[in-house]
Amino acid sequence: MKGEPHIIVEDLTLGYDSTVILHDVTFTVNKGDIFIIMGASGSGKSSILRSMVGLLPPIKGEVLYEGLSLWSATPEEQKSTMQRFGVLYQSSALWSSLTLSENVALPLQLYTDVGEDVIKEVVSLKLGLVGLAGFEDYYPSEISGGMKKRAGLARAMALDPDILFFDEPSAGLDPVSAHLLDELIITLRNSLGATIVVVTHELASILAIGNNSVFLDPVSKTIIAAGNPRKLLEESKDPRVIDFLTRGKGVQER
Repeated sequence: MKGEPHIIVEDLTLGYDSTVILHDVTFTVNKGDIFIIMGASGSGKSSILRSMVGLLPPIKGEVLYEGLSLWSATPEEQKSTMQRFGVLYQSSALWSSLTLSENVALPLQLYTDVGEDVIKEVVSLKLGLVGLAGFEDYYPSEISGGMKKRAGLARAMALDPDILFFDEPSAGLDPVSAHLLDELIITLRNSLGATIVVVTHELASILAIGNNSVFLDPVSKTIIAAGNPRKLLEESKDPRVIDFLTRGKGVQER
């Protein structure tokens, strides 16, 4: 049900070797949220995402999915939890040697026992959902950057996940393509009921799609603001948050 906690990040500290990237990070993503993890470059946005999807073990703290700790779970529980995720990476991460339909089919072939006829139907449906019907036999090199992002999204949805993670989805896109991708994210949330977590520093996307957020500060290495990003823009008193959300123009631009 929308509004119920879906993901709880609790007292999370992350780092590589002896370097701490973030510390004492706590937030809740509710079901149906489009939740934004934002902040300047170097603030640890992608590191949080990596920990949330099972790629970066925390130094301490928990990532809980409906009460189950991802990092304390058994290997079987962890695998089952991670199969509920769909991830769209910044580069789209499509296999260049595979067509779009083959890229989308790959998770179904690896993680399900369904037949090829069913896989073909699912692939057609997912590509249609992202506006790529008719492009099934194209290779990634033959389509635009925006289309690659949408193809990556189709693949992320292949297993019908209830949680989608996007890492800088608008990176490298022109403003029109970025706007169309934002609209698609909202449409998918509304039609599929998925919870969506987006790592981004793109201000237009943050304000257009996010209903909840955390703001990471690279100096203090933790969260310094949380809530609806539009409310943060209107109400925050922290100059670091104001500068980020006004692109350095300050209070007078709010």
